[in-house]
Amino acid sequence: MIRFDTDYTEMFLGVVRKYMQIRGGLSQKDLAETLNVGISTMSRFLNQKTKELDPQLIANIVASLNIPLHEIIDFIAEDSTDTFKNLVSFYKGAENADEGGGAEEEMSTLATGLDDQSTRTKTQAQIKGVKMSFGERAGNTEAPTIRDKLNTLSPRQKGFLTDFLDLDMEGRDLIVDIGNSLYRYFKQQNYKEF
Repeated sequence: MIRFDTDYTEMFLGVVRKYMQIRGGLSQKDLAETLNVGISTMSRFLNQKTKELDPQLIANIVASLNIPLHEIIDFIAEDSTDTFKNLVSFYKGAENADEGGGAEEEMSTLATGLDDQSTRTKTQAQIKGVKMSFGERAGNTEAPTIRDKLNTLSPRQKGFLTDFLDLDMEGRDLIVDIGNSLYRYFKQQNYKEF
């Protein structure tokens, strides 16, 4: 699990506010919309009204504002630095993937006469050799994207995912092998979920 040094929380929030100004004078509302989180969530976070620091929100802020990690490195616990960098890279990759297909989708929207309310950007990204799709048309009944699925995870599940990502390759493989055995067992028992 990613840990933060709470003694440096004020410093971190100061850097966030500085980069909100550098990136065009963003308001809390603008930043919340950019990150696709609630305005009250953003306000509580920036005003230190939350009980816990959410690593996903913090990494998303750092990625979105393109804050250099050297400016906030004291805020991140030493044993969490690599995991936090990976999480920021994930959010930067998703952000770049969204930017990549935007113009093509916008032209398609204009050509078909659809208004902005009926579409979202749809793009694809190649992540570690796996092609993934992001976004969809409103009302589309396709399977949810990975981002949609990640957003449905409980804090406990997100913590497990973070711990899983902290493992070395051998540890991850072990967890996957155990998980596959459990899935096979449940399928043999004819559980309705499978």
